[in-house]
Amino acid sequence: MSDLASLTISKARELLSAGEVSALELTEYYLGRIESSRSLNTFCFTATELALEKAKSCDKLMSSNDRGKLCGIPLAVKDIFCTRSLPTQAASKILEGFVPPYESTVTERLWKENAVLLGKLNMDEFAMGSSNETSVYGPAINPWQDPNEATPLSPGGSSGGSAAAVAADLCLAALGTDTGGSIRQPAAFNGVVGIKPTYGRCSRWGIIAFASSLDQAGPITKTVRDSAILLEIISGHDKKDSTSVRCKVPNFEAALNGDIRGKKIGIPKEYRIDDTPADIIKLWEIGINQLRDSGAEIVDISLPHTKYSLPTYYVLAPAEASSNLARYDGVKYGYRATLKDGEGINELYKRTRSEGFGDEVKRRIMVGTYVLSAGFYEAYYQKALKVRSLIKRDFREVFSKGVSAILTPTTPSPAFALGSKKTESPVEMYLNDIFTVPANLAGLPAVSIPTGITDKGLPLGLQIIGPAWEEANVLNIAHRLEKDSNFSIKPKQWWTS
Repeated sequence: MSDLASLTISKARELLSAGEVSALELTEYYLGRIESSRSLNTFCFTATELALEKAKSCDKLMSSNDRGKLCGIPLAVKDIFCTRSLPTQAASKILEGFVPPYESTVTERLWKENAVLLGKLNMDEFAMGSSNETSVYGPAINPWQDPNEATPLSPGGSSGGSAAAVAADLCLAALGTDTGGSIRQPAAFNGVVGIKPTYGRCSRWGIIAFASSLDQAGPITKTVRDSAILLEIISGHDKKDSTSVRCKVPNFEAALNGDIRGKKIGIPKEYRIDDTPADIIKLWEIGINQLRDSGAEIVDISLPHTKYSLPTYYVLAPAEASSNLARYDGVKYGYRATLKDGEGINELYKRTRSEGFGDEVKRRIMVGTYVLSAGFYEAYYQKALKVRSLIKRDFREVFSKGVSAILTPTTPSPAFALGSKKTESPVEMYLNDIFTVPANLAGLPAVSIPTGITDKGLPLGLQIIGPAWEEANVLNIAHRLEKDSNFSIKPKQWWTS
């Protein structure tokens, strides 16, 4: 059964259909791997009984024509997706004990295709973080190791648990969310594939909100093909989500022909920033040459307002967070502070929020409240909205000139040691999002794929950004680069108990 660990979704479907492995065998195998890998802290809740029950029902359906596209496939989802009758905390103390009475739209679409839910995955609290260190469960651990460091590596964030679980073969794939790079950065840190679709491609209903104009769900997988399979299933209009766009969903898997001849690939000069490690620059140049050798035309482009992306994001995202998180007060659900004699509702609100939210979440709520307050709204929030429009315009102008996609590094560094970015200035951590944030501000699809390693053996990723609604094109270019780079390295298994 050891070879089951290396399965992809596409390969597992073949084995299940041929009867070479049962859904129950597959599920039991992955549940066993999860149990023996607790040291990675990737799972915050394991749905053992539910998973086994679902697997048994999948085995009965396997010969049926309507068994679903994911029948018997063991998956896991980030703790930010509401799952009916299963704990959902967004890795926050303030949602302690919360069990949703409803299911998020994207997870419901997975279960309708008879996927098997293994459990919920660790994350940064309310998706606010780039290292998974803000989680109430403690940080998830990257399965990759730096041979020169005794301290474990960060899996990235906020979907760090999702990426680490896929990299460690604890599930066949996972769902994450991406607000400023929270799928792509951990995907790069863990040597897996992660895609953020166009804003509005996937429903946000039932996803615990961070920043409503930026949040998007997306898959984290072992291959581009698997990402294409999952993305098609979770995409589509949802009447329960006003930001969900009524747009035809292509067959993303069928688009993976690898033919990129004649495609114009843009290389933005603004992404060539000082102090970028030589390993990343080298990887980028290799990727450029591989695409050129496969028939693409490489062109230099400019995105002049890219340099304003981070400050713009860290005005808009906290502003939206301060509004979205105002609902958590300890009255209807979640954590409730204990009051002293004589204290009333105001004290309940204050103490619940003070005790229930972590430091990073409180920091962003305060920043967001500040930029929305009287006297500062025009100076900060309104100005950030204008800059966001300019960033969107930069991308539109580039794509209007025939550029099919843009190739950049995913992150400015490989995975870093846990605790190494904890300084007096949170900007040290925020800089990890420098290459990913622009795509969120512009609402564009972007995918990160692993294409190489550092001289210390840590994975690195390249990012492909495309025009809105062009996920098929983005995935096909990624598929081509995946084949050309032939990245097949796995972390050495040191974490099993």
